[in-house]
Amino acid sequence: MTLFVNGLTGLDVSLWCPSRGLIGASWSVDVELDGELGPDGMLFDFGEVKPWIKAHVDSGIDHTLLVPTQAPGLSISECEEGLAIRTTWPYPMEVRGPRQSFNLLPFDAITTERLTQRLNKELLRRPPPRIETIRLGLREEAIVGSAYTYSHGLRQHAGNCQRIAHGHRSRLHIWQRNERAVTLEEYWAKQLNDRYLVHASDVVNDLSMRDEDMLTCRYRAPQGHFSLTLPKERCVVLPATTTIEHIADWLAHRVAQQTGEPARVMAFEGIDKGAVAEANP
Repeated sequence: MTLFVNGLTGLDVSLWCPSRGLIGASWSVDVELDGELGPDGMLFDFGEVKPWIKAHVDSGIDHTLLVPTQAPGLSISECEEGLAIRTTWPYPMEVRGPRQSFNLLPFDAITTERLTQRLNKELLRRPPPRIETIRLGLREEAIVGSAYTYSHGLRQHAGNCQRIAHGHRSRLHIWQRNERAVTLEEYWAKQLNDRYLVHASDVVNDLSMRDEDMLTCRYRAPQGHFSLTLPKERCVVLPATTTIEHIADWLAHRVAQQTGEPARVMAFEGIDKGAVAEANP
């Protein structure tokens, strides 16, 4: 017998891509479970198994940086903060943070197929009674129109959003004159795609970094010390912390200034959540 749960939970992560660099990703998690029926005519109690799977997935890869340890130009070492991840290709990056901020995976590139295989094996180490097989599926949102991926970290967040390199794949809706401004959506999605969004107050002037083309952000949060160095061209500096509320507000004001007309922005943070902001020029 097989039971399934579609959209059991959602995952928002960043990952290092050998061709694109640091990118954000958002997936819905679908689950299928095989087993034998019990005397009650049920395979298992959904009320008990769903929280078990959700807790395992949420406390594992969610809101972490997925690191393919066999990717070209990538190295990993211990450091005072915990771990240091350094890259040379497709561009230089260094990120430091507590170990729980990263998931080190023995791949040359991150794919949903490899991730689900690994998660399935982990879940089957101690399955609930009567469950024989678990199959997870990671599903990207089907987006018609403009979308972008971004990474960020929220220093003041009490939960895992404080991790300096986690991210999202998001839709973007912009309205002007009560109509969707498709051209503006395409423009701003392109400007933000595969970028790191950083609060200006987290940017530091590191005298040891002689390369003026690089940007370093650093902060201390409840989970520990974090730092990230990237090419400036890969970063977008915001005047406020990069919560989705501030991202939507910043975008609305930028669009209004750009066009000279009032703007309404619906900015998504991954799948089916986000914030709406309006601004006048």
